[in-house]
Amino acid sequence: MSDESGTQDIPAGSPEGGPRPEPIRFFGTTWVDHDNGYALRRAGVAAGSLAATVASCLILRFAYEGLQIADTGSFVTVLVIAMFAICSALAFRNTWDGFGRRPDPDRQASLRGLLAIGFVGSLLAYFLRSLTEAPGEKLHRQEYESARRQHEKRSTRRTGNPSKKKRPR
Repeated sequence: MSDESGTQDIPAGSPEGGPRPEPIRFFGTTWVDHDNGYALRRAGVAAGSLAATVASCLILRFAYEGLQIADTGSFVTVLVIAMFAICSALAFRNTWDGFGRRPDPDRQASLRGLLAIGFVGSLLAYFLRSLTEAPGEKLHRQEYESARRQHEKRSTRRTGNPSKKKRPR
């Protein structure tokens, strides 16, 4: 697998010469030609991520009610609501940007806690992206097309054995 793009190179002598597309979660490689139930999968992913977002909001509502029952005070309640709102907004932005470029692993590791708190934002970003394409499809398509062009350049650059080339006399 190539480090940059994630596309997998197949050896030149194999029957399927060239790079293979990288599978996307829930879609496999159906995103390449939009076949084998791609539209149905996209609808399922959109419905599933929306259902998970709604369920997550209900869980947060129960947590809010728990704070009200515990009578922690308005300051703590406001802090918790602000924390979830800010973390959800940051998680949404980070997830949305991740669909367009490969995320930096070190940055992802440092944001892991924040993204866990803002899980509603990540689910919402996944839902919205799945309405137009498979989440991450645009990035994978760009990388796959680039890898295919590079493979075509490499494979068509030379023809024949250069030592058997006729020399002008």
